[in-house]
Amino acid sequence: MITTEEYKQMQAYARIDGVFLAVIWIGSFACYIAGLTSPLTGMLASLSAIASPFFVANRLKIFRSIASENNLSLMRGAAYYLMVFFYGSLLFAMAQFVYLAYLDNGYLFSTYMEVFQSDEAKSMLTAYGMNENEMKLLSRTMEELTPLDFSLNVLTMNIMIGALLSFPVAFYVTKTQHISNDNNNNQ
Repeated sequence: MITTEEYKQMQAYARIDGVFLAVIWIGSFACYIAGLTSPLTGMLASLSAIASPFFVANRLKIFRSIASENNLSLMRGAAYYLMVFFYGSLLFAMAQFVYLAYLDNGYLFSTYMEVFQSDEAKSMLTAYGMNENEMKLLSRTMEELTPLDFSLNVLTMNIMIGALLSFPVAFYVTKTQHISNDNNNNQ
């Protein structure tokens, strides 16, 4: 059972690590925007986005060793991991909304529309079984997308990714905790 003090401590650590995660995601998003014209920065955006769950797993290990004194339950580890994703997602969504609403001037959405309406994209969507009416509907939906809609979709997606990964990562971290504890006890 977790005490009120332990919960407050976990929440405080998760907020700090959520800020770090948001900074990684903001940098990744900046590289993604730049990557629309430069493939190298686009690849950097992808790598940093893919690395973010591993970063949070590492922060969970640090939390385990510092705050939990190497005694972390599966539920507490999963809750911590999810909290970090929650706080990071909130901050990232706010930053993304500010960028899209006030700084972007429609660049991202117009680039999406250019790519989507290209012959290559149309042939690819046709190969995936999409007909002309479905492509028009998708195009109309993308044109109506607002910065708030976009940011909320990304917020939801990031929180869901955190929820899906929280138990497997917490299981791994708690399992490695028990292995390292056993090795220390044998020495």
